[in-house]
Amino acid sequence: MELTGEEERILAGEEGEARQRAMRLLVALGKIFGAERMIRVRSAQISGVSYRTIGDAGLEFLEDFAEAGAKASIKATLNPCGMDLRRWRKMGIPSEFAEKQLRIARAFARMGVELTWTCTPYYASNKPRFGQSLAWAESSAVAFANSVLGARTNREGGPAALASAVVGRTPLYGLHLESEREPTHLVKVRFRPSNDLQYNLLGYLLGKSLGSGIPLLSGLGEPSLDDLKYMGASAAASGGIALFHVDGVTPEAKRRRFDGMGLEALEIEEGELDAIRDSISSSRDFDWILLGCPHLSLAELRTIAEAVRGRRLRKRLICFTSRAVRAKASRRGYVGAIERAGGLVACDTCMVVSPLEAMGIDGAYTNSCKAAHYMPSLSGAEATLRSLRDCIHAAL
Repeated sequence: MELTGEEERILAGEEGEARQRAMRLLVALGKIFGAERMIRVRSAQISGVSYRTIGDAGLEFLEDFAEAGAKASIKATLNPCGMDLRRWRKMGIPSEFAEKQLRIARAFARMGVELTWTCTPYYASNKPRFGQSLAWAESSAVAFANSVLGARTNREGGPAALASAVVGRTPLYGLHLESEREPTHLVKVRFRPSNDLQYNLLGYLLGKSLGSGIPLLSGLGEPSLDDLKYMGASAAASGGIALFHVDGVTPEAKRRRFDGMGLEALEIEEGELDAIRDSISSSRDFDWILLGCPHLSLAELRTIAEAVRGRRLRKRLICFTSRAVRAKASRRGYVGAIERAGGLVACDTCMVVSPLEAMGIDGAYTNSCKAAHYMPSLSGAEATLRSLRDCIHAAL
């Protein structure tokens, strides 16, 4: 692997132990994937930040890396952690868990990482432009950045994204290369998805069917950004899809005409969504409604607020979003409407990375296939899938 003089000096330890450790990791990755050289990246999105998922070993790694002098040299933002860092008591988070999570937050603060705690950085302070190179680690954000924004990132692991944040580089391979962004499958959707749940289920079916392939979809009409957010998140959860194209919609599919000759073709009928829903959804009734995987947008919070304004919820509702989006929603009265109805608009966390079992939650209604995929394995909790509007209706 060819390195520049500066990169050689970092690797030799001339710029400190932390930068040396970061470069070693990236060089090792580059060799594994056959990268010829490094490229500079505009930003890093770092996962593996919840005490729920990284435990004591991850906490000790982060504190040790910060102690060694690790500092972000580019814009670096964080995935959701295990609790709302300001209102964790209101969420029912045990104090022992909170103390460990706060130590993780302090370690990232020492490293100069922006404490954004969201899987939708593109709705806040980290929205890349078309063609920019990134080192992002959140699977749903990776799919959105590649597909909807036209930026370029591989699906990094948390340590690799942190290493890229420190040295501002990533190995040149995979989705950073034009040749690796071509579709691998032609997917004809034979119906128009009618709500957020259908986009979730379609994505989940794509991931199950194509693994880590790159679909070129047609027949979707004009999906919203939130529709594409859900489809990408679900496809990344059930498979390894990090990039999809939608004919006439996503930026690379608008700018060029892909040659689909020789690609495997797939047609999806609406009835197939019922089978995929039944494979991951519980049929039980629950007292909890958990929304926001990925984190809710301003438009979704408006929908929820308008539905519950002046009402009183019969079930417990938690809406997960970023602190940046919550601030906008608060100024527009959405947060007040939801919380006066008895709901909670929580920040910094979500139902996947928070300790649901310790919060007394054994199951919930949600519209997210990603949440339904991970909740059983991470928290032993079940999920009953409904559309966003049907989830709200169930709460009233």
